[in-house]
Amino acid sequence: MNKIEIYDTTLRDGAQSEGINFSTSDKLKIIKLLDSLGIDYIEAGWPGANPKDEEVFKDLKNIKLKNAKITAFGCTRKANTKPENDKVLEMLLNADTEIITIFGKTWDFHVEHALCTTLDENLLMISDSIKYLISKGKRVFFDAEHFFDGYKNDEKYAIKAIKTAYNAGAKRIILCDTNGGCMSYEISEITNNVSKLISGIKLGIHAHNDSEMAVANSIAAVDSGAVQVQGTINGYGERCGNANLCSIIPNLQIKKNYEVVGEKIHDLTFIANNIAEIANVVVPSNLPYVGMSAFAHKAGIHASGVRKNSQTYEHISPDEVGNRRKILISDQAGTASIREKMQNLRIVKDVKEEDLSKIIERINKLEWKGFAFEGAEASFELLILDTLNGLPDFFQVSGFRVIGDTFIGEKNHNIITEASVKVKIDDYNIHTVAEGQGPVNALDTALRKALVEFYPEILKYKLCDFKVRILDSKDGTAAITRVTVETTDGINKWDTVGVSEDIIEASYMAITDSIMYGLILHNPNI
Repeated sequence: MNKIEIYDTTLRDGAQSEGINFSTSDKLKIIKLLDSLGIDYIEAGWPGANPKDEEVFKDLKNIKLKNAKITAFGCTRKANTKPENDKVLEMLLNADTEIITIFGKTWDFHVEHALCTTLDENLLMISDSIKYLISKGKRVFFDAEHFFDGYKNDEKYAIKAIKTAYNAGAKRIILCDTNGGCMSYEISEITNNVSKLISGIKLGIHAHNDSEMAVANSIAAVDSGAVQVQGTINGYGERCGNANLCSIIPNLQIKKNYEVVGEKIHDLTFIANNIAEIANVVVPSNLPYVGMSAFAHKAGIHASGVRKNSQTYEHISPDEVGNRRKILISDQAGTASIREKMQNLRIVKDVKEEDLSKIIERINKLEWKGFAFEGAEASFELLILDTLNGLPDFFQVSGFRVIGDTFIGEKNHNIITEASVKVKIDDYNIHTVAEGQGPVNALDTALRKALVEFYPEILKYKLCDFKVRILDSKDGTAAITRVTVETTDGINKWDTVGVSEDIIEASYMAITDSIMYGLILHNPNI
């Protein structure tokens, strides 16, 4: 089994994604996560490029990693400058890493039009920089920037450039599809040719995703002799992103039986989602292997097939990458979907076979009105309870009112929102009033105020997410609104949904479902 090295550049290339801005603390957290996954090399940044990267390299000296080696990234010396006088090389050495990765030009077009120097001087820049860093005790990886475009434009010069790096002592020569425009057959052919032309060379691949080919191109390069793959978690990167390691790792290890990260692959989904959380971006639900929908089944026939044998509609078992199967509840669901879904419910346990048709009929009617239970499993469970036996009589809301008053001053204005709620609990009629930051917060506060004396456990319930979706937007302000609320008690989380032409009423429905579900969860004997 051949070992393939994984080189992560999330902290440098990934940080160039639009909307991503890692702090020093963020980078250190991500480095620890990547190390726990078994990544071989982690590119921590470009020393000297900004104060944060300098701080990261400084802090890393006090952190012991179990699996990964840290690399510093930079470029070759400037044209017509001695390496010992080059500021970039000086900062790379100051980072004090065992390995340094530098990139250099291998496309003659770039040498002449971007560097504005001669082809011969560029080769000296590559050679001098690598030899100088090695003389200081460093291992050097060479990123051959724009190599594939350079090869197609002037094969002899591109080969000459990487031969120069190899002969200077670079331990890895990484072939870069920097513009992300190559096809897999080109990557395969060119990588094979390089392997044959330069005996003993150890190649890597660095692919960008501008043609949606980065993952395929990375695998094509490995099959053609590359021993190292560079990429980012979740495919983060400039423009259309870099090669997605969350797809590359399982494709190489599970599909092609290369040695990559071993058993640590079971943590892949956890790592992908944690890094996304740190980056403050959402993992696309349809991302292969690690997305929430990667193993989600909505059509009844799919759910039925998976329930009998997962291979019918899943190319791998989701637990191989730490993900899980989801059976979605919708108007496309059949009895198999309901059966499968009920295996993971918290409060609904026993449903008779003859009751399934009633549940599906109720789902169909509600989804026609705009409800969606795919992301609101708590409301789905309440629907089942209500359909079969009715909900527990914890409380009844007799009515509510929300008022917003605007106070406009010379410099600013404030909107004070007040909500009043009438609730009946057993023989008690309760009327409470509360102010809040907006109508939904005021309504939520007033309802909790009415219930807390009877159900003190609701003090633990916190709304941790609130989503609004406008349905049929052509209706403008009269459009139907769907509100989804996520609630936690500090241990459990549950999602509920409400739908109405009135956003306040939709919110009220989601909030009352949220409280009702929490009370059932914490009072299982009622």
